[in-house]
Amino acid sequence: MKKISIVIPAFNEEQNIPLIHQKISEVFSALPTYNFEIIFVNDGSRDQTQNVLENLSSQFPEVKYLEFSRNFGHQPAVKAGIDYSNSNAVISMDADLQHPAELIPEMISAWEEGFDIVYTIRKYPKEISRFKRKTSDYFYKFLSKISDVDMTTGGGSDFRLMDASVVDVMRNMQESDLFLRGLSTWMGFKQKGIKFTANERFHGESSYNLNKMMKFAFTGITAFSVKPLYLAAYLGFFFSLLSVVIYIPYVLHAFFAGTEISGWASLIMTVVFFGGLQLVILGIFGIYLGKIFKQVKERPNYIIRSKNF
Repeated sequence: MKKISIVIPAFNEEQNIPLIHQKISEVFSALPTYNFEIIFVNDGSRDQTQNVLENLSSQFPEVKYLEFSRNFGHQPAVKAGIDYSNSNAVISMDADLQHPAELIPEMISAWEEGFDIVYTIRKYPKEISRFKRKTSDYFYKFLSKISDVDMTTGGGSDFRLMDASVVDVMRNMQESDLFLRGLSTWMGFKQKGIKFTANERFHGESSYNLNKMMKFAFTGITAFSVKPLYLAAYLGFFFSLLSVVIYIPYVLHAFFAGTEISGWASLIMTVVFFGGLQLVILGIFGIYLGKIFKQVKERPNYIIRSKNF
């Protein structure tokens, strides 16, 4: 019998964990030809998530857990579950039940057809604001434009199935800033997309605030592209040339008219503008330099406090 591992990161999901376990169990009860395990990764939760996982694993042998020593983030949690999996295929999904477990049979069917990666294309329900839908779409379109991989297809969701051959490759990835959505697209292999409509979160609140979303966006942009560095260089050349072109009429006027052009406000505005531009360019260089700094230290993506493997 083939074995499927379900990897589920959990951060303060004490109420959702029993529900997602129940739904996955119901799905596999209709798939008797497959064994399965559920690997929950407790990403430094502050509620009773760990107690729930320990109780659940004592009752159900298919439930496994990894407990982080602190909160390392969603992407390292997914990576940890992948690293500890031992099966023919791995499915990663969230614990908030927005990823429908009912889609698992269709994903497995596509995998059996010969696809190495079965990714999902998320469609938001009408209740989700137009702003959130559009910003998500535009982000992945923008990321595709400035990187070497097409992120408009499988990049928008961590709900995906990966064959064991893909898992072996991803397990050997040693990047410090993980962006698994991009990595799964970048690796290639034979892939297929399945559309799904996201459910509403059952319990709790999302921990993805604006700050985390911005950090995640910068991680994705800088993980697969050096084009922002080229953009910084192009801006430098452009504004240097523009300053020379604008300065020529000023010199000609001062030479022929014998007077200087006054304009303290425009001078201050120009200084502030170019000062801000320099800070932006330095910030771009700083982000890439920071990624190198983190990478060369070779610290692990996560630290396991306890596990039941």
